[in-house]
Amino acid sequence: MADGQLTATGPHPVSAARIAVRIGLIYLAARALTTTLLLIAAQLSGAGSRMGEGADLGDVVVAWDGQWYWYLAETGYPAELPRTESGQVAENAWAFMPLFAYLAKLVGMPFGHWAVGAFLVSILAGYGASVVLYHLLRSRLDDPAATWAVVFFAFAPLAPLFQVGYAESLNLLWLFLALWCVMRRRYAWLYALIPLMAFTRPGVLAFSLFLALFGLWRWFRRDREPLPAREIFHIVTLGLLAAAVGFAWQVLAGWVTGEPGAYLATELAWRRNWLPGDAAFFPFEGFVSAAGFWFGTMWRLPPVLGYLVLAASVLAVAAALLFVPQVKRVGVEVRLWSASYLVYLLLVFFPQSSIFRLLVPLSPLWGAVAAPRSLAWRIGVLVACIAGQWWWIYNMYAMGDTASRVP
Repeated sequence: MADGQLTATGPHPVSAARIAVRIGLIYLAARALTTTLLLIAAQLSGAGSRMGEGADLGDVVVAWDGQWYWYLAETGYPAELPRTESGQVAENAWAFMPLFAYLAKLVGMPFGHWAVGAFLVSILAGYGASVVLYHLLRSRLDDPAATWAVVFFAFAPLAPLFQVGYAESLNLLWLFLALWCVMRRRYAWLYALIPLMAFTRPGVLAFSLFLALFGLWRWFRRDREPLPAREIFHIVTLGLLAAAVGFAWQVLAGWVTGEPGAYLATELAWRRNWLPGDAAFFPFEGFVSAAGFWFGTMWRLPPVLGYLVLAASVLAVAAALLFVPQVKRVGVEVRLWSASYLVYLLLVFFPQSSIFRLLVPLSPLWGAVAAPRSLAWRIGVLVACIAGQWWWIYNMYAMGDTASRVP
């Protein structure tokens, strides 16, 4: 059962405690480096930066979306949608799910500040996600490869998210646990994990698609791995649950505000930072519009080039998920999740600088990057991760002064 292997490879299993300590040391080293880079960025922050002059680490934690989560935790959600002078729905808290904001507030109460709670929730969830990622990949890869994948994850260009007021690290913890449960066929835990994902960050609809594809895969290979009725029940029920909670926030926002399209209108309010005027949502429209906007309006290139690059990128990613041996080694569950999440982004997202952050849920693919055994390759990837991390921190925090520098 090559694709469905559920046990760790290698002759010498390592105890869970030793793994936790090893991952902890890697994670602490990564966070020390990130803290140093964030301190440098805070010192470089000027009057035009989002953080302003004289910034410190506290300002970093609550910068950008961190400020929105903080505001949400203190004031809650508006019962009436705010409007711009032209009558359009303005940016507001309905774009942000509640779990991270209120959990950070609870954790921060003994310290007297939400930012402390946000930092603790993010950094602890990031460590938990790192440990789970190791176990998730260890069922497909050997110990060195799984460990190096965690190294890349902990030092990745977007690793600063593990210590700022963003919900990403908490969502990654739920996601990796959910994928691990699917890989081990332990479905009962998903009845809790799926709602936790749904109310931490948008994107649980991608997990619903993943379960549908996973169910089809299990059905077509049931002659090699038996598919009992109870497993069919869990996969179908959990897929429907993910779809239901994925739309629940839109229903709730509409019910509280009295406007059925409240959530969608709120999300589209952010798009006006790039495309002024009224915007309408159609599946795939965001990427198509962005291809024309970035290549045509911003970069003064033929818009058709943007459409060709978009099409070529989709085909290249699909080919990598289907045929690249290193990607195939991480397991069909990770590949199906990656495909499902990318389809979800294509359906709903307008790509801009935040696309790097939106790709973080694809982190299990670090296993494919770590699969080659060459030490030179692995060191080179680590150096590239650190360089990318500084590039991202410098642009999003030290500079952070234009719509093209939004984390």
